[in-house]
Amino acid sequence: MHIQEMSRGEIALMLERVSIGHLACSIENMPYVVPVRFVYHDGYLYSLSSAGKKLEMMSINRNVCINFLETNSRVDWRSLVVTGIFEELPQSFDENSSMKLAHRLLSKIPEWWEPAYTRTELRGKERSLIPVYFRVSILETTGHHTLD
Repeated sequence: MHIQEMSRGEIALMLERVSIGHLACSIENMPYVVPVRFVYHDGYLYSLSSAGKKLEMMSINRNVCINFLETNSRVDWRSLVVTGIFEELPQSFDENSSMKLAHRLLSKIPEWWEPAYTRTELRGKERSLIPVYFRVSILETTGHHTLD
């Protein structure tokens, strides 16, 4: 197996086709990683969440990292790491709002509301399902893939 850095073109193509990544955030030197559905558009990764730990953490420390992984086998994979800045999108139903754009982009993906907007019980209590749209402004991307 040989591992090679991905080109800008390969990274752009992967951003266009992947939809679930692992979002990493942290506060007070404590990391937190969760699977999140994203859609890429014009330098941003758009997503939907509901109230919870990740939103609380990202509102304190806006620096985030997302890993996207495509795995065909142990020796055939692609890994993309995106670093960026979290931004919660204002609740606005105006046709030109960033929240409306996020909704339009995400709704093109089957089951786009999952896992964020799914009934969830935490410590015996049901989590509230108040939708929160956000985006990550991409600062840097790095990717690697295997070669035969």
